[in-house]
Amino acid sequence: MKSYRKELVFKTESRRKYVNITSEVERCLSDSGIKEGMVLVNAMHITASVFINDDESGLHHDFEVWLEKLAPEKPHSQYHHNGFEDNADAHLKRQIMGREVVVAITNGKLDFGPWEQIFYGEYDGRRPKRVLVKIIGE
Repeated sequence: MKSYRKELVFKTESRRKYVNITSEVERCLSDSGIKEGMVLVNAMHITASVFINDDESGLHHDFEVWLEKLAPEKPHSQYHHNGFEDNADAHLKRQIMGREVVVAITNGKLDFGPWEQIFYGEYDGRRPKRVLVKIIGE
């Protein structure tokens, strides 16, 4: 069995953003030479997420509206965590959207269902953050 590891780094210009990282993960898969196995993609920061969904701008807008209703950024004073920082909402949004995804690899390709893509979700951006890509298989 072979193993491959790579860290991707993202720095968004805005506090919140969704980035389609499918092509970067596919590039990692190609570099790994693994044809059958699994890939783990996970955010290495507690105010960011990795998830699978459709790459459709209306849906991304709906995520933003829904998450803001569940964990509004302001007023900052509503959160106990915000005594030292102002990002409690980002921690909660990450908890909802998830930390990682695992995708099967079949015949050297990501084994997706229709419309599935991998996304990096940023909820407290404007600084570099890492995403781990770990591939194991043969």
